[in-house]
Amino acid sequence: MKRSKSFPKEEIFGITSQIRRSSTSILLNIAEGTACKSKREFFRFLNIALCSQYETVAILKLCDRLGFLEKENSGKLLTNAEELGKLLHGLINSLKTNN
Repeated sequence: MKRSKSFPKEEIFGITSQIRRSSTSILLNIAEGTACKSKREFFRFLNIALCSQYETVAILKLCDRLGFLEKENSGKLLTNAEELGKLLHGLINSLKTNN
């Protein structure tokens, strides 16, 4: 996440590391889930991705409150992260309906 490069140096192993891990986890869990042989396994990985998305949103809100992000950037990042959550919810609900 390029935006985290502007965070204070003392946060390099704190918030910076955590937001990079949580946002990367979303992608990696979706990717891993697509390789699963069953819908149930795929569903489990999507739920893990959704949990990571919630974590990412929480960290972004914290960073915004702490002033680590410019208002313009924080708004865009939060909007994108929340939109991703809606998409994940939609996919999960679709899988539930089709079971």
